[in-house]
Amino acid sequence: MLSTLSSLSPRQTLAQILNFALVLSTAFMLWKGLSVATDSPSPIVVVLSGSMEPAFQRGDLLFLWNRGMDTQIGEIVVYNVKGKDIPIVHRVVRRYGGGSEPLKLLTKGDNNVADDTELYARGQDYLTRSTDIIGSVVGYVPFVGYVTILLSEHPWLKTVLLGFMGLMVVLQRE
Repeated sequence: MLSTLSSLSPRQTLAQILNFALVLSTAFMLWKGLSVATDSPSPIVVVLSGSMEPAFQRGDLLFLWNRGMDTQIGEIVVYNVKGKDIPIVHRVVRRYGGGSEPLKLLTKGDNNVADDTELYARGQDYLTRSTDIIGSVVGYVPFVGYVTILLSEHPWLKTVLLGFMGLMVVLQRE
């Protein structure tokens, strides 16, 4: 393997590195394009807990849409809590306001006993649709996101995977 790497000319090595950079930048551009199209900072999220079972299982990959601002009771939304960076996937159980005043929502996990007021930021009794909601769930793929959970729970696995991918790109011959 190292002999293959050392047999590459500097020009071939540079071409392989640029190839790898192109793959990474293309993925980034696709993510940003999807963010603009869905009007969501995170258009795809992974379910991290069992709070929405049986609707969604841990590891399900969710697709979000944030263009419609009139969220209804029963709709499943993803929101961020101020001061925390982990998105939460729960169902809207109450709505207040709307029209001329800001739409405010109360959420609850399907598998939870109580609503989410304990999860919200200190002093916050409800979510403001325009500022707290990342998007509404419009589709999902079961268990595909479990890879993300494994990479989060085992950081060394992420390093191994990235190293392996980088090595494959560099060693690839065209």
